[in-house]
Order: sequence, then structure tokens, then C-alpha cells
Amino acid sequence: MSKRVAIATIGTAGDVRPYLALAIELKKQGHDVVLGTNSDFEGLVTSHGIEFHNLGTNIQNWLQESRFDSAISKMKLHHFPQLLRRGQELVERAARNAWIMSQGADGIVVNINTSFGIDIAEALDIPVIMTAMQPLNPTREFPICAYEVPDLGPTFNKLSYIAMNIQQGYYDLPRDRVRKELMGLGPRKRGGLFRDSLGNNLPTLYNFSSIVSPRPRDWPQTAVVTGFWHLEDISSWTPPEDLQRFLDAGPAPVYIGFGSMPFGAERNTQLLREALEQWGGRAIVSRGWGGINVDELPDTVFAVSEAPHDRLFPLCAAVVHHGGAGTTAAGLRAGKPTFTLPQAYDQRYWGRRVRALGCGPAPVRLRNVTPEILSSALHQLTTNAAMQANAERIGKALTVEDGLGTAVNFIEATIDAAKAGARRYSATI
Repeated sequence: MSKRVAIATIGTAGDVRPYLALAIELKKQGHDVVLGTNSDFEGLVTSHGIEFHNLGTNIQNWLQESRFDSAISKMKLHHFPQLLRRGQELVERAARNAWIMSQGADGIVVNINTSFGIDIAEALDIPVIMTAMQPLNPTREFPICAYEVPDLGPTFNKLSYIAMNIQQGYYDLPRDRVRKELMGLGPRKRGGLFRDSLGNNLPTLYNFSSIVSPRPRDWPQTAVVTGFWHLEDISSWTPPEDLQRFLDAGPAPVYIGFGSMPFGAERNTQLLREALEQWGGRAIVSRGWGGINVDELPDTVFAVSEAPHDRLFPLCAAVVHHGGAGTTAAGLRAGKPTFTLPQAYDQRYWGRRVRALGCGPAPVRLRNVTPEILSSALHQLTTNAAMQANAERIGKALTVEDGLGTAVNFIEATIDAAKAGARRYSATI
């Protein structure tokens, strides 16, 4: 039976594209879907025939403010309080818009950036499915991946997840205000990112692959690792003539990009120029949101403004990027050795997983990398046969996973179970 599913996500491209892939798969299976996200991605969402709902804020503009650059790339901590206040405003605006979007839905899919959806589901008496692109349920097997926390053993590992609750508490302030003023709900007695206000475990989908990040054995049964949610390219993109000439003129280049993190552009440009001159190989550099000044790079570099990763990466020898979950998945799925230059949040975790799989060098924080380090990594990526073989093996395994199919089946079953429970309850009164 067809269901109305609301999906809420805010953030950069890596926070939106997997959920668009999920929306497309739900629609293919006959469901009615609305995807709510920030205004940057309205064109992307509607181009795939999916209903779009604006949750407010242009994330690209927000990220490119100088205070964000200073706080993240230069670690000027006095900017953090103002950024947190702006973050609260962003969350409250998104919550109020998501409330409108969710009217009439049979279920709502959310993530840690849109945890207010837990309250929306409670108010509307519909099921909520929490999702995450990184392992965030507490476990004894490793510490929280979102922060620089050492692995000091099972007890400390489990305790490290308290840090996530402390951070989330700041964003719960606008969430609680909307919960009361807009939804008419009382204070939450318990809760968190993976529990409802009564303390019950939420059904949770992890849209990464257990091949890359094995599921912890002590997670609750409500936490399901599906496999990556891959957004198929519909643009029929092929290399433009000038890019094709560049590809034909020599060995396969290395892709280098910094994704949606526009921090330290001037330093990054200088770093790339010196590293590429030392290495002496060929590269495709993505401008992206990262603000790289490609005019200052050597003629062994071809600059692209935008190109679908699933079509561009197979043309490259290896990939270098910020370590976002989506870009990491795309590189590994293409079977390419990978080097990550993480900047924030879970990016170092994915870089460590790449290293653990034997698919690339250990990650190095972008603010710590030198031209010598990057040059050495580029040499390893293009000459280490073991890395290349491991990446190809992992890539073949990832291409046969059906993460989207698993997710859709889970969402359907969750909504059906909730409706069946409601029918049983109504029959007893």
C-alpha cells in the first residue's frame, strides 16, 4: 500500500544526496515522498522528479562566512559561540518548516541534523526512522567517531559518546521551544538522538556499508546497517572535449577535491601547487565549494567546476578528498586508492577506515598537511600495487550491495507495524 513519507535533512551535498537517492527509491516502489532540505538543493531534488520542501537557509552562503572559516580552519575559538547561535537559528527555522512538510505523512525519516523530527513524529503520532551516515550509536568497540578521541578500551569508548549528547544539548534548546510552542507537547522526560521522549530505542538506519565499517556487535537490534545509498547520475555526463583531450594526453590523473568545506582556500591553493610540482604527476582538481584558485596551479592540472563522482572517478587513477562519508563511498565504489585530508566531524574516521582496508595512506588533517606529505601520498596512491588491488576488491564488493532496497523495506515495515499497533489499540477501547 502506498505511503506518504517525509524526509528531512539539512547540510552540504554529502548530507543531501543519499536522502535524495532514498526518496527516488521510495517513489520507484510506489510511495509518495517529500524531501525537505536547505534551499541550495531545490534544483537537484526537483530534477529527479521528487517533491521539494524548503527547510530554510542557504548552507553554501552560511559556510562561506568568514567567521566559519576562521573558526574551523584557523581554530579561532572566540568565533564558536556566535556560530553556535547561528546554528540554533538554522535548526529552529528548519524545525518549523519541517512541521508544515510533515502534515499528512505516514512516517518521517530524519538524521542527527534534523532530530526535531522525533518530536514531530510524536506530535503527529507517526513513526520516525532515525538515520546516520556514520556509526553513532554508543559502542564499546571504538570511541565516538565525531571527535578526536583515543581508543582507551571498552569502558572509555562507551563513555566517549556522552560528548555527542553534550553537543546535542545546545541544539535541543530551539528544538524544545518548537516542541512546546508549535507542537503543543510537554517537556521530554528522556530522549536523545536514538531514543524517543520515553526512552525507547528508535528504529535506525545506517547508510554506510558494513564492508567499510563493520557493525558493532553490542548495538541494539533496532540499528540496521544497510549499505551505502548511492545516487545514480541522470545527466548522461561525459567528459567535455577539453577534459577528454587532457585525459588522452597522458596517464590517468589523480582527482583532488575538498568537497563542500570552503575553509582556508588561499593556503590550500599554495599547498596544492607545491605538492603537485614536487610529485610531477597529473591531476584533476575540483573547484567545488572549496574555493581553490586553479589559475595558480601548474599546467599538469585540469580544473573542473562540477562533475558526477560516479562518472569522473573511474577515469582517475586515485582520489584525494576531505573524507566525507559520501565522497569516501564514491571513491571506494569506483575501486580507487584514496587519501583523505579531513577537516571536521567524521572525516578522519572514514580516512582511518580507508587505511584499515589497505586502500590508502593514513589520513592527515588538512591544517597539518605539508606539500611534502601530500606529494608522498600522491606517489603512494599511484605506485602501490597492494593499495590498488585492495581498492579494486572493495569496489567490486560495494557495487553488489543494495543499501537502498534494504532501507525501503525497513521503512515500509516500520510504518506498517505502527499502523497495525494503532489498529490493535483502537480495537481495545
